[in-house]
Amino acid sequence: MEIIERERYLNLIRQWIGKDLIIVLTGQRRVGKSCLLKQWGEKMSNEGNVIYIDKEKHEFDGLSSYKELNEYIDNKLQKGQKNFILIDEVQDIAGFEHSLRSYYSNADTEAIVTGSNAKMLSSELTTLIGGRYKEIYVQPLDYSEFLKFHQLSDNDESLTSYIEYGGMPGLVNIGLDANNTPQYLKDIYSTTLLKDVVMRNQIRNVNFLDKLVKFTADNIGKLISATNISKYMKSVGESISPSVIINYLDMLAGAYLLHKVNRYDLHGKRIFENTEKYYFEDNGIRNAIIGGSRSSDIEKVLENIVYQQLVRMGYSVYVGQLQAGEIDFVCSKPNGERAYVQVAYLIANEETRQREFGNLKAIRDNYPKYVISMSPLVRYSDEDGIAHLHLRHFLKHGFERS
Repeated sequence: MEIIERERYLNLIRQWIGKDLIIVLTGQRRVGKSCLLKQWGEKMSNEGNVIYIDKEKHEFDGLSSYKELNEYIDNKLQKGQKNFILIDEVQDIAGFEHSLRSYYSNADTEAIVTGSNAKMLSSELTTLIGGRYKEIYVQPLDYSEFLKFHQLSDNDESLTSYIEYGGMPGLVNIGLDANNTPQYLKDIYSTTLLKDVVMRNQIRNVNFLDKLVKFTADNIGKLISATNISKYMKSVGESISPSVIINYLDMLAGAYLLHKVNRYDLHGKRIFENTEKYYFEDNGIRNAIIGGSRSSDIEKVLENIVYQQLVRMGYSVYVGQLQAGEIDFVCSKPNGERAYVQVAYLIANEETRQREFGNLKAIRDNYPKYVISMSPLVRYSDEDGIAHLHLRHFLKHGFERS
């Protein structure tokens, strides 16, 4: 089978090697972290001794604690040459952070690990290593990678497939069709829910957790609150407190299934935390959960895709709140760069144009403003200083004109 490299992530690994840091590849299960780790191991095999541990393989079941991990690594280390310690799904080893702390600072040792739960970074690694790691967040395939993996041309049919099936790399082995693809994506969802949410957090009410995910999938891109979810669940026979719902949503976000996006008050310059929007890590998984995409959801589905691309571009993303309206995305970077984005399916009439462009015109600053849609014949145009981009152009070129 042909190995397709994702140069963006391999280059990021290369950039941080040799900086006295543990490199941690994070992201949802099956987004390609394991493949990246193997590819890097193959590249390093001519430069030193590669110690590869895959916790999803039965042969490594005996490595359940850091003491057993230490023993295994000690037996594989080779003095006098560079050692590369690569551990896949490291969070499945109890106390793994103790091992990493003891090895990563050695001049002849580099450590790269993968993990599928954000909590691993916020607690275990940070507590013992004090920030001496570099997180590389691995997302599903972007649109350009999707075309490359599936050997497709850039056209409306390919974009439709990307919108429907998403960017999980393993689909290259399954194919893109309505018979097999949804089941494969549902299997990824079930595995992630079980291993990274239920088992890790010892959840007993699995049935409610699944209902919560489906509720979120049905309400993608809509403002929701834990209180409103609790009221809805009570109406269908599930009595769950808002505090429990908040915890469950945080767990789902920790497993990279969902992303929580807070509201930002553009006038008061503050973040609201009582209601927020949720987007899925992968659009195809979201569609599989609800039984396929629906025409009534198209604008929210496009929002999900644009949101994920903005994150790839390095932006922190919020929902913008105006006094008399909403901006889909307020995007910012640590260097002060900012942009405002509205997402629409089609700008088909004057009412839609006024809504999408009018909200952006109401923002009284000079940061760039964009409308992204699938309107025919639009690639990149300007209207009163607001750029109108076709979705395909944005997914391939970002905010650039080229």
